[in-house]
Amino acid sequence: MALAYMPGFGNDFETEALAGALPQGQNSPQHCNFGLYAEQLSGSPFTAPRSTNERSWLYRIRPSVKHATRFTETDIPWWRSAGVTADGEHSHRLNLPLGQYRWDPVPTSPAGTTFLHGVRTITTAGDALTHNGMAAHCYDFNTNSDNTYLCNADGEMLLVPQLGTLSISTELGQMHVAPGSIAVIPRGMTFRVDTLDGQARGYCCENYGAPLTLPDRGPIGANCLANPRDFKTPVAAYEDKDADCEVYYKWSGGFHVTHIGHSPLDVVAWHGNYAPYCYDLATFSPVGAIAFDHPDPSIFTVLTSPTEQSGTANIDFVIFPPRWMVAEHTFRPPWYHRNIMSEFMGLIHGKYDAKEKGFVPGGMSLHNQMLPHGPDAFGYQQATQAELAPVKLADTLAFMFETRYAQRVTPYAAALDSLQDDYIDCWAGLERQFPKQS
Repeated sequence: MALAYMPGFGNDFETEALAGALPQGQNSPQHCNFGLYAEQLSGSPFTAPRSTNERSWLYRIRPSVKHATRFTETDIPWWRSAGVTADGEHSHRLNLPLGQYRWDPVPTSPAGTTFLHGVRTITTAGDALTHNGMAAHCYDFNTNSDNTYLCNADGEMLLVPQLGTLSISTELGQMHVAPGSIAVIPRGMTFRVDTLDGQARGYCCENYGAPLTLPDRGPIGANCLANPRDFKTPVAAYEDKDADCEVYYKWSGGFHVTHIGHSPLDVVAWHGNYAPYCYDLATFSPVGAIAFDHPDPSIFTVLTSPTEQSGTANIDFVIFPPRWMVAEHTFRPPWYHRNIMSEFMGLIHGKYDAKEKGFVPGGMSLHNQMLPHGPDAFGYQQATQAELAPVKLADTLAFMFETRYAQRVTPYAAALDSLQDDYIDCWAGLERQFPKQS
């Protein structure tokens, strides 16, 4: 595996696994070197503005249109899409009453489970058919699938490992992604996810909307938060393999499978700006208060999927990394609040300062739009009585998938034994302190 620095979102990148495989001066010459086929993969409309136009040219052993069998509709039992039920019909029924919810980690999958069959959808939001919103999944798997591949036409996939290192093989190359890092696979790109450590567990955000990009920094200026130089994309690496391979396509909320007689990851060279990438969350440079008060959590946004409404995201990917807390005369954990965004939260390792009890690594919580939430009673008591000296939050890494849309809990998540029925009791100890007036 090799990785190269991405020169910046929107900029072209070029790489070849065989010297001379990448044409120079034109994208689709009459005869490509080594008998390769030229193929363009477009992640945006052809006429999108230059600043948002995404495409890559791939030079491959066989064009991806070549497959041995027609597509056959199939089902991946626990992977669901927003706006579409198992029978393909739209549904407005809630699987759980409205409320704040929290889960312990999903059950360990049985032996022989691959990534594709280890994905468990927890919430959906928006509509996959109209390309808005998202789905929040967990994955847990233990078996590699040498000849099984996936292409997601519904959206790009943000993978957040929590346990075990992933080996992600894509048409454009390979990435190894350990807990503490993330990977993004663009819509429509064929890939395979394997585990390097026997068992792998983590989270996945399936983004139906605009591609994830870096947020504007506004008054923060040119530095801090996530910097483009820290995002890495694979160098070209190809599989020259003749074998019976399955390719699953996720399309309009359903799954379809075809068989081909070779690996679909046979791209020998490529150039463009539509590429998978990975990012080490330890390179995120947080900013915060250095006098008093508590900035909005938007200062922890790593990536955002924008909408036509300025400042209102289809998705924000937000992290709460290790950091210093220094503000004086300030309630330091996140305050009690209600929010237009709905928040799916996970914990990669350590403790989350607002919920030190009951929220464990691999677990997750859901606080939907305009539902009140905030620190539990234990966290509140600790924070209000603490001596406000500088404190390093060293053992922590939590994240949120935020969206402007309401998130609906799936039947699978609603029936999990790991759903904490007593979650709302964590606020029961927040007693009245205001004196009664005579």
